[in-house]
Amino acid sequence: MSKENNLPNRFERIALVGKLQGDAIGRILKEITEVLEGLGCQVSLEQETAAHLGQSNLPTLAITDFSGKIDMVISIGGDGTLIGVGRQIAGKNIPLVGINMGRLGYMTDIPLNEMSTILPGIIQGNYESDERFLLEASVIRNGVISHQGLALNDVVISRSSISGMVELAVDVNHSFMYNQRSDGLIVSTPTGSTAYSLSAGGPILHPRVFGIVLAPVAPHALSNRPIVLPGDALIGITIISGKDASVHFDMQSMAVLQTGDMVVVNKSSKTITILHPQGHSDYRTLREKLHWNEYPSSF
Repeated sequence: MSKENNLPNRFERIALVGKLQGDAIGRILKEITEVLEGLGCQVSLEQETAAHLGQSNLPTLAITDFSGKIDMVISIGGDGTLIGVGRQIAGKNIPLVGINMGRLGYMTDIPLNEMSTILPGIIQGNYESDERFLLEASVIRNGVISHQGLALNDVVISRSSISGMVELAVDVNHSFMYNQRSDGLIVSTPTGSTAYSLSAGGPILHPRVFGIVLAPVAPHALSNRPIVLPGDALIGITIISGKDASVHFDMQSMAVLQTGDMVVVNKSSKTITILHPQGHSDYRTLREKLHWNEYPSSF
């Protein structure tokens, strides 16, 4: 069992968070709540989740009030739900557990149908912890910060669907690296290396690799290839030309860019901790999700 980040031996105060839909949601919440309350936990429902559901017998709590009141957050949904929650509780030393109701689920690795057998072990302190870093980005316009954002997966600069390529000038640690004409550029954490970056031909980074991926999206020159930078790199991306460019943070928030804007990206001081069942294997997760050929069971 990992003891990183001074996590407790047992979790008592649990918050449920999710963007839930469908007729079965009431039943699912009831099942999760019954498991947790049977373990002696105090269960709360995050305020926006409660508003989305319309009704609940559970006490509600705003996510901004979790510090000091919540020991663990359980995200119910897919990786996108967990990523959105993770950004909001980053740096608060509140661990996350993901119950997967999506399809891929690289981080939400507890299937709903195994929840009742896996959750008790984690609640009682039998878990593996997995710390992930975030990226922070600032849009600099005329020497002034016009927008800031956090990303657990990636910061993406992209053209609009009706405009041509964007031209970007990229520097690393104030040293010019290249000019690039493309549909966009992905700046990814190891967490995000299995997301949009992967579909753009970027490498998969193990979560413990301290690196940042730069992956061009449909570059004009095939010599513009993905590159892995040190995790402490300071990356500056200047919009040289191109209409209707924008910067996205985990594809869940965005800002419109203008020619001359610079997007500065670096590792955030904030982290999140994801808890997995004991025996968790990142390689098994990749093998199952990406359908890699398996070795014989005797291997």
